[in-house]
Amino acid sequence: MSLLARRLSSWGKLGELLLFPSSCQICEALLEKPGEKVVCRYCLEKLKGTDSPFCLCCGRFFDGAGGPHLCADCLGSRPPFTRHRSAARYNGVAKDLILLYKYRGFEVLSGVLAGFLIRSLGREEDLWSGVEVVVPVPLYPAKEKSRGFNQARLLAERLAKLMNVPLMAGRLTKVRPTAAQTSLRAQERENNLKGAFQVKKTPGLEGKIVLLVDDVYTTGSTIRECVKALNKAGVKEVRAVTVAQA
Repeated sequence: MSLLARRLSSWGKLGELLLFPSSCQICEALLEKPGEKVVCRYCLEKLKGTDSPFCLCCGRFFDGAGGPHLCADCLGSRPPFTRHRSAARYNGVAKDLILLYKYRGFEVLSGVLAGFLIRSLGREEDLWSGVEVVVPVPLYPAKEKSRGFNQARLLAERLAKLMNVPLMAGRLTKVRPTAAQTSLRAQERENNLKGAFQVKKTPGLEGKIVLLVDDVYTTGSTIRECVKALNKAGVKEVRAVTVAQA
């Protein structure tokens, strides 16, 4: 190996040390296995999907036994999307990974979470079949600038590559700031987000089957408002996926 190559290799290793911690950010074990970054292999092995029954339309998990069926809300009034699915409940390692990714800026975890979505939900043909474009849930520009990135966009980008489907980021936009959803009740969440999303008048989405991507699903208000904007722009159908459901 040449002197320059050795120096570049050393600089690369130094860069990794600066970018990535040397211990697992969940269990604090040393990261010693090849390819381990941020979280150790043992913690990642604990990342599992859920076998909970769920609503065939909105994807809401049910407690207890039974198979998939429509929930009371969807029986009464169907949401604007065709179907939504979450890979896991928002607890355990799934929650830990999302918090590390979203609030501590470990962007490398976007690939881990995208792969988890495919592994957990990949057999659900009615979710993936025919999807023509992947769209992330947008952040308000000031919020994205403050955070440094849009977690849904990176996740959608990774997912689109795994699916070999085009990503269309920047078409669906958030046009006004909104209060944090975490402190609001269900109806307050709906009111908070009403009219907050718009689609830019540029070609590419009309008549398409769209897969909308976000990290966490709580009441579904964010997904619904995004879908309303996409439907207004003339898409054929919207399906949605999220990593976890609170």
